Amino acid sequence: MDAAAFERLIDQLREFTPRAEVVLEEVPAPQKLATYAFAFSADVSNGLLGDDEDEIASGRFVVLHEPGGQETWDGEFRCVTFVRADVDVAMQADPLLPEVGWRWFLQSLADNDCVIAAPSGTVTRVSSSSFGKLSPRHDESEIEIRASWTPIVTEPLDLLKHINGWCTLISEVAGLEPVPIGVSALNAQRRR
Repeated sequence: MDAAAFERLIDQLREFTPRAEVVLEEVPAPQKLATYAFAFSADVSNGLLGDDEDEIASGRFVVLHEPGGQETWDGEFRCVTFVRADVDVAMQADPLLPEVGWRWFLQSLADNDCVIAAPSGTVTRVSSSSFGKLSPRHDESEIEIRASWTPIVTEPLDLLKHINGWCTLISEVAGLEPVPIGVSALNAQRRR
């Protein structure tokens, strides 16, 4: 895939519309990891309006393309993601949370018919307590999922499935109710 073909692919990725609670923003992609790269950031809200709206998760999705591939990728494309969301203290204390987070990642891709190779990543539990002038704040707990995988791409638009899988993951981690199969979420193309 040459520069013009990659740009046509990116134009298609820019048209992707997630569910209403997920707001995508194109951000600068890392330039030293591959010949071609593209990135989105995402903020997930609780779906409420006005002062009741609250960010409950965020993340980043990067598509890398190296013509001829890279040895560790097992392919010419690589998806790299980061997802962060608040969780309640009881969930954060669950010793199985990392395994559950990894299953969420794999299942989100599988549910969107993504074919992958060479998945890798980490799931981190973060717990913060506040002191001093910050002591009125409540303790905070988060889950962070960092993952990368090689999308098996038979046609360039297969990458849309992977972005959709990532949006499914970030929605799941944020605790949003799944959109039932066969039902389209109404969305007014929220972009920044």
